[in-house]
Amino acid sequence: MNIYCIIPARGGSKGVPQKNIRPFLGEPLITHSIQYALSASLVTGVFVSTDDDHIAEISQQAGAEIIPRPAKFATDNATTESAIVHAVQWWQKHNRSPDIIVLLQATSPLRPQGSLDKALQHFQDQGFDSLLSISPTHRFFWKVDGPIAQAEYDYLNRPRRQDMTEADIRHVENGSLYIFTRKHFSMTNNRLGGRIGYTVFPEEYSLEIDTELDFKLLENIAAKAD
Repeated sequence: MNIYCIIPARGGSKGVPQKNIRPFLGEPLITHSIQYALSASLVTGVFVSTDDDHIAEISQQAGAEIIPRPAKFATDNATTESAIVHAVQWWQKHNRSPDIIVLLQATSPLRPQGSLDKALQHFQDQGFDSLLSISPTHRFFWKVDGPIAQAEYDYLNRPRRQDMTEADIRHVENGSLYIFTRKHFSMTNNRLGGRIGYTVFPEEYSLEIDTELDFKLLENIAAKAD
């Protein structure tokens, strides 16, 4: 069973320049996702897809193989799925063929220890086509329709946080981890679909790095977690 991890990391970043290799907890941001992938015993290959030589050098030093991404798949409008399509084509060209693909986002550097092997085992045991990581949120959600606000919960019986049941708790897609079969992706060109499973990461793992402030917030969370 070939299980490949792919970490997309383009050089261009509007919000935070060179975000993927900015220091986070003393190491380039992307190395945390590489180390997470390498720590999983079920993973047989770890790849970084990038158009940037500096990112490639740092990623290679951290133990990842590099998939050189063409500029057309690294624009501001390019999707993550386009990077995966290119990676699958690159693997085929180099006589590599994953059965299962794991997508990790470099902007989610904090993940529970050992969670990748657990997620992969669950994915295989249940025969899912795809799986994502989600986190619980105790927030109350509303929809807006013009001037009208519509509650997505029973505000007449607002539960206290400590009294919330499993049915009361909503979950958010935290963007940290996706698993899917190559067969499913070849049919849909999408990371999700078919029979979708999930793995739950605690609420503190739901934040992603998009701004300068996020770096500081997540570093504080990591320090307290230790």
